[in-house]
Amino acid sequence: MSDILDTSARETLARFAAKTLSPVEYMQALIARVDASEPKVGALYAYEPERSLAEAKASEARYMAEAPNGLLDGMPVSIKELFAVKGEPVPLGTAASELVPADADAPVTARLREDGAIMFAKTTCPDYGMLTSGLSSFHQLSRNPWKLSENPGGSSSGSAAAGAAGYGPLHVGTDIGGSIRLPAGWTGLFGFKPTLGRIPIYPYYTGRVAGPMTPTVDDAALLMHTITRPDWRDATAPAYEKIDWDLAPADVRGLKIGLMLDAGCGLDVDPEVMAAVQGAADAFAAHGAEVVPIAPVLSREMLDGLDVAWRARFWGMMEALPPEKRALILPYVREWAASGADATPVQVAQGFDQTFAMRKSTTEAFQQVDVILSPVNPTVSYPADWASPTNDPARPFEHICFTVAWNMGEQPACSINCGFSASGMPIGLQIIAPRFQDAKVFALAKAYETWRGAITNWPRFA
Repeated sequence: MSDILDTSARETLARFAAKTLSPVEYMQALIARVDASEPKVGALYAYEPERSLAEAKASEARYMAEAPNGLLDGMPVSIKELFAVKGEPVPLGTAASELVPADADAPVTARLREDGAIMFAKTTCPDYGMLTSGLSSFHQLSRNPWKLSENPGGSSSGSAAAGAAGYGPLHVGTDIGGSIRLPAGWTGLFGFKPTLGRIPIYPYYTGRVAGPMTPTVDDAALLMHTITRPDWRDATAPAYEKIDWDLAPADVRGLKIGLMLDAGCGLDVDPEVMAAVQGAADAFAAHGAEVVPIAPVLSREMLDGLDVAWRARFWGMMEALPPEKRALILPYVREWAASGADATPVQVAQGFDQTFAMRKSTTEAFQQVDVILSPVNPTVSYPADWASPTNDPARPFEHICFTVAWNMGEQPACSINCGFSASGMPIGLQIIAPRFQDAKVFALAKAYETWRGAITNWPRFA
């Protein structure tokens, strides 16, 4: 029965409509898989199977009456813990938070609810979403289903773990420096970071976006129809544009593609990652694209400046906490932020200005090429109990050098699996397009997915 969980979301919804599969049967299979897998994977927070079953029964009744509630009626979806659900607390991944019920749904939550989705659980994240890790002072440790000793990445750690472990096909995360793409890369998922504001988000911040994390491009496209609908609360959002996300694979003939294998700073790229990304670029070339090497868009000055600004911002938040609350924050995060107390106002301002330097650099890159390919993660994997690939709060962002600039530049980008290491760990390819060309990323990812073929060996514990 669990096999039904490994079909696409569209196929599942079609079976609901045809009455050959009940949302109740699907939810029962999901509950069974979660119950068998979760002690090992540790992906979920606020998991409420009884409530989800009740919602599935209500959905079943609507299908029997041929009156589904929306595009996703009866389909389970997990959402990252950072998304507000009315009446439920938002711990922000840290034991320091006061567990105060949210007074309204976040935009993503509201759109999913409008379309009849069953938000069966939230997924874990690290303290304040500021780690590329499944380590948290509040949540259980999330592990990579492909190898439980390894890290799923983060900060959308639970979303990645849930997606790879087969808790249904639809999951939604957030990304401010790579927090969708990095864990998607390490777990084999398709993870999409849209143009800033394309998917409304609240609270908003420079570079912060929401996006789908799914086994296939098509599953993500289905989610985009729902979660891109407008919400007035996102003051960063561009004017709403209705996009047909159900795109055919792109014809890449004549396309000029930049291949960026050097991030400009940060961790060295593992040879296996380099080879997999080069192989993906070769596939684009074999199908008619012109692939040319391009220079990095990120510099050490940019990365270190952003680090100073973020340290100071988070220290301001932590300084306002009572000492006994501050002591509950994950030591790595607390130590990282504490040095922000020593930053001068000028250093903070200069650091934040590096976001505009990144915007300029990323925009300039697209004056030479139509699309850019790069690695997502420089490393193949790292231990599950590490806070980051360096595990060093003095070097916190050495792994985000291929991803963070596109947040600040606001370009759409995705991670899509482009192979596996000798140890069996997934490797991610990043596809980046100019601002507002989100559909191009989907069409190119669909093309590459078609050439690559389906992933058939997803890890399963039930």
